[in-house]
Order: sequence, then C-alpha cells, then structure tokens
Amino acid sequence: MTVQTPLQLDPTPMAFRFGATRIDVNIPDSAALLAEVARRFRSGQGFALATINLDHLVKLRADPAFRKVYAAQDLVVADGNPVVWLSRLAARPVSLVPGSDIVLPLCRAAHAAGVSIALVGSTEAVLDKVAQALEAQFPGLKIALGAAPPMGFDPQGAQARDILRQIDAADARLCLVAMGAPKQEAFAQLGRDIAPACGFASIGAGLDFIAGTQRRAPRLMRMLALEWLWRMLLSPRRLALRYLRCAMVLPPAMLDAWRLRRAARN
Repeated sequence: MTVQTPLQLDPTPMAFRFGATRIDVNIPDSAALLAEVARRFRSGQGFALATINLDHLVKLRADPAFRKVYAAQDLVVADGNPVVWLSRLAARPVSLVPGSDIVLPLCRAAHAAGVSIALVGSTEAVLDKVAQALEAQFPGLKIALGAAPPMGFDPQGAQARDILRQIDAADARLCLVAMGAPKQEAFAQLGRDIAPACGFASIGAGLDFIAGTQRRAPRLMRMLALEWLWRMLLSPRRLALRYLRCAMVLPPAMLDAWRLRRAARN
C-alpha cells in the first residue's frame, strides 16, 4: 500500500516579504496542486488556496490586515505571468496556475474523490448556471450549497459565519469562493476555523467564466501574456488605475526578487 505523505515545502520557495510578513508561493505547478488537493480529500484535511498576482502584491503592500489573511493561506500558486517572471529572476521558478484555469480540475478532483462542493460568490443566476454546467460535465457531482452574498458582505461577519456553518453541516469538502481579493481570502481564512474539513479555493471571476457572464481573453492573448490588456479594453474605467498600480509595484518586486537570487548564492 502506498503511503501518501503531506506536502513537502521547498526550503527555498519563491517568497514575497512585506515588513515582517513573508508569503511563500509553496505550490510550484498545477500538477503539484492537484496532487496535494487529492491527498487532502483522502485525509479529510481542509485547506485555503490563494492565487497570488500583481494586484494582490499591491494590496499586500498597502494593507496589513490582508497580509495577515494571506499568511494564513495553506496553499499559494502563481496566478499571473509577472509572478512567474519574478520567480525566475529570483532563481526560484514556479509555473503559471491561473485561478480561472483550476476551477474545472478542482471539480474533477472532487468528483473523483466522491466529495461534494459548495459555490460562494457572484449572483444566484450565475451560481445556477455554474451548477448546471458542472453537473453536466461531471455527472453525479454533488453541489451541496450555493450562496451569493449581497453587496457590502462582510467576509468575516455574522452572515459569513452562517454560510460557513452551512458548508460544514453539508459536509462540503471543496468550496469555490468567487468574491475577489481581499474578501475571498478573508472568507477562506475564517472557513479554516469553522469548516476545517473543507478546502477553500479563491478563484476570482472563475464562476462567471463558466457561466458565460464574463468572457476570458482569447487563447492567443493568454499565450502572449496579454490577458490583462483584454480585460482593460473591456473595462477601462474600472481597471486602468488598477493596472497602473500593478506596473508601479513591479520595480520594487524585481529588486526583491534579485535580492532573493543573491541570497541563494551566499
């Protein structure tokens, strides 16, 4: 019989420092992520999965509360080519694992393990479409709960606690959380306490893409690392300032990555 061992963290992973807080990108690629998720399904161990990108780096630099939430995430992958490029500069390479791309593989893993899932975020109409799409693609997949929090939702307030208690009572073992940063990561952090057997995956707009209410960039643009441009062209007023801030965070992040590279040589 093969014994499944826990995730063995790289002693020198790609890391980002924000004051006294260090965030490690501790999952190098999608294969490692799915292997770890499958192991946790088998062992009944939950998790909180975060997908770090430049927008998150901006928020982490500015918000100590978000740093605390992020440091509590169990699994962190690189969501965005700039994070991958920074990891190469640091000589601690990781592969691209976009949050939107891991939704179906995670559901496939849940289906294979025979565990139920929960959907939290977006709107009720989107959740209905997603449930139908997932049940069609994975016959027999049980969707134990769907919750679309209202505007102004506090991800660590009373309503969040009520949703998490429902998730725990329904024995959902995977929860796809689509509320955007920092709300989804804060919800996942609280979920680790209230529903410890459930894995919380923060996936941004992942559910809207499945429902078809938002369009992803064409495959060629994604291959050319131009998905950000596609998004900005679709919603320039909302995203132009965000991407400017992301561009501004790159120089100090590159310097930090270079320091990591030099530290590895010493």
